[in-house]
Amino acid sequence: MEEQFNFFQHWYPLSPIEDLDPHRPTPVTLLGLRLVIWKPSYSSTYQVFLDQCPHRLAPLSEGRIDEKTGHLMCSYHGWEFNEKGICQRIPQAENSDLVTRNQENFACLRFPCQEVQDLLWVWPDINSKELADQTSLPLSPQIDESKGFVWSSFVRDLAYDWQTLVENVADPSHVPFTHHGVQGKRNQARPIPMKILQSTPDLIEAKTEGRFNTTITFEPPNRLEYAIKLGNKGNQLGLVTYCVPVSPGKSRIVALFTRNFAKTLHKIIPRWWEHIKTRNAVLDGDMIVLHQQEYFLQQRQETDNWKSIYKLPTSADRLVIEFRKWFDQYCGGQLPWSQVGINPSLPFMNDNRRELLDRYHQHTQHCHSCRNALKRIQQIKMILLVYFVLTVTSVAIFPDNLRLNVGLPLVGIALLGLGVYSWLKWWLEPKFYFVDYIHPEKK
Repeated sequence: MEEQFNFFQHWYPLSPIEDLDPHRPTPVTLLGLRLVIWKPSYSSTYQVFLDQCPHRLAPLSEGRIDEKTGHLMCSYHGWEFNEKGICQRIPQAENSDLVTRNQENFACLRFPCQEVQDLLWVWPDINSKELADQTSLPLSPQIDESKGFVWSSFVRDLAYDWQTLVENVADPSHVPFTHHGVQGKRNQARPIPMKILQSTPDLIEAKTEGRFNTTITFEPPNRLEYAIKLGNKGNQLGLVTYCVPVSPGKSRIVALFTRNFAKTLHKIIPRWWEHIKTRNAVLDGDMIVLHQQEYFLQQRQETDNWKSIYKLPTSADRLVIEFRKWFDQYCGGQLPWSQVGINPSLPFMNDNRRELLDRYHQHTQHCHSCRNALKRIQQIKMILLVYFVLTVTSVAIFPDNLRLNVGLPLVGIALLGLGVYSWLKWWLEPKFYFVDYIHPEKK
């Protein structure tokens, strides 16, 4: 019997460093583990803890970084922890000896982490720190300025499982169709001759030939990388993805887009513009298709397996087949949710803040006073908007002698009304629907 692949004894990227806020904790989920990323104000490096205060398991990600001590403070009872997770303060303690005597017992669980290639990495097995020190990170040779490469990063949470994400990224033939008009065109679809160069428990490598010579590398469990050679001038384009398992039915993609040409263009185009114009559009094209595909596959797998469910007759499907065989052989076709006490058939913890803090459905619609107040606000908004439009339109056709004496005061009142409208719409009305409660911002 093959040795079972251990998902927890590998390095995973959690986030690009530039996306982290050093002034407040950041929650993140990996392999069903709720983690919190934070940086002490007296340190230059981030830390990763289990997102549970040892006092009564409140989420530390809802905490704050104390201005005086620089420690991570739990927002439930104010317990504070240093960069090693050791408890430094309990406001309710009758004497300081209580904290001193029990520092280790009251400590947070702290995970090994590193900051390399502009990413924050974590090792999710807290009991194998020595192995973590001995294990290399799954770094890309393309993320290297000394070799002339430039790159930009992108992260998005996805509504489908890790194996669906890996399978999708390993399949270049879907691009002209799923991403038509964004990254390809349907009429450009061609056969993709693909050859598996090697397939081991630790590495799968494939190569495609044709218009572009492409090497595709999958280093389980997360690095899936494309190295694309363009012509004979040494130009190379790359896609480095890290496919991160989050929870049942959820995954995260950490993507780095590399190239060794057009470097000036890289400096000119803002990162956010690439995100809204292309990166999100690509994943939008995948999202609904893959979410539903995964649902249908899971239904069928109750009585059958992918080998008979899927029809994979072309060379373009070779890497998908190789990945599925690897997943069956070394993982038993399953992710290790049971190891963290997760039943995949049950819903995972809801971290959608708009749903959790939904004032309208939880209160407003049931409250006579708030419901009527909201209705009046909406009526006043309509009156103010109509008054503004009618006033401006009327003053525009006033005779010259009336425009100054009568029209100007009317426009002034209309502008004042527009200000009231804006206050109602953007400040008061939202308080009946949703207001995010952010503990670190409560000064």
